[in-house]
Amino acid sequence: PAAPPPPPGPPARGSLNLHRAYLRSPLGLLRLGQLALGAAFWVTVAAHKYEGAAHFALFAAVLVWLLTLALFGLSLLGRWELVPWLGSRWLLTNLAHDLALGVGLYAAATGIMGHKARQKSYCNLPGYSQHCLYGAYLSASVCGGIAACLYLLSGLYCLSRRCRDQPDII
Repeated sequence: PAAPPPPPGPPARGSLNLHRAYLRSPLGLLRLGQLALGAAFWVTVAAHKYEGAAHFALFAAVLVWLLTLALFGLSLLGRWELVPWLGSRWLLTNLAHDLALGVGLYAAATGIMGHKARQKSYCNLPGYSQHCLYGAYLSASVCGGIAACLYLLSGLYCLSRRCRDQPDII
């Protein structure tokens, strides 16, 4: 007797292509800015001596940066449907990420680094001979503040699309 045909395999996935419309969209451009400023924030903090609450600021910045990188990569490749449960709610996922994590954690990190910069403001006086962290803390605080604003803008963009019943990110 003839052998039964093999069971059908999983559906073939298409090749990986860049989702160029996303890259040119407001959300794609905001994501690029968030990634650049987020990297500037955590590299600035990590490259200098830090202590105390700066550990949390660094953790928050790296966590949000990694999640933003994942969202950007999946969106750029058009592969968000591969994420269980969240892929079908991609606009809502981006909205929650931007407003809860992005704005919340970067605002906290910016406040911490601004406070630490204020504590070190004495060391930027002429003639101070010790290593001064004021510039690094201030730079990180500025980068974090601008990044928080970019996350707020992208969150508002996703919210406006959600309110207009548009189910996709672009």
